[in-house]
Amino acid sequence: MKQIRTFRMAGAVRPRRPFARRAALAAVTATAALALAACGGDGGAPDRGGEGASAPASTGADGGTAAPGAHNAQDVAFAQGMIPHHRQALEMAELVEGRSASAGVKDLAARIRGAQDPEIRTMTGWLTSWDEPVPEAGGSMPGMDHSEHSSMPGMMAAGDMERLKRAEGAEFDRMFLAMMVEHHEGAVDMAEAERAKGLHGPAKALADDIVTAQNAEITEMNELLGED
Repeated sequence: MKQIRTFRMAGAVRPRRPFARRAALAAVTATAALALAACGGDGGAPDRGGEGASAPASTGADGGTAAPGAHNAQDVAFAQGMIPHHRQALEMAELVEGRSASAGVKDLAARIRGAQDPEIRTMTGWLTSWDEPVPEAGGSMPGMDHSEHSSMPGMMAAGDMERLKRAEGAEFDRMFLAMMVEHHEGAVDMAEAERAKGLHGPAKALADDIVTAQNAEITEMNELLGED
């Protein structure tokens, strides 16, 4: 049985060019613009539908620059692990209604739902576009048993979740906060690994967001625990 931890509850001015030089430059620019316009007619490069405005290339773990959209095994592992991790956080947050006696806990749970549900959809989209398996709702990866699922950092065991479901009032609030602190710490560890080893720019950006937001919520939850 997993033991739940307890807490006390102006920039430089450029010199002006001489008029003659500025006039010559304007003429050259106009000539170049006409030439480009002539090349832009039939037979030119196809319209890429905004492809040129895609996200900038990201920097990989080895310091090299990756092509936009590129990803590696760490990016896949990050998404496949964080999806069920987020799902359990949502399950815990859903238990707050009707059990919690704390306005602060209720507000925190609403914010967790508002942030993590869209992140699950985003990561699911990445895995689908990469032709990688998406963790099953209410379970884990195809071929992965529940022991592997619960071994991820910060994941609660089934017994912990059952005890949380049976708790009410102040007891529920203390259990929820202690469990969610541990859960958030696990998510931060997973996000730190993505920041260090991932390649996909949007995945690394999401990892940044998770580290920032969940560290702030850990501080908030420890403060709520100290009020008890």
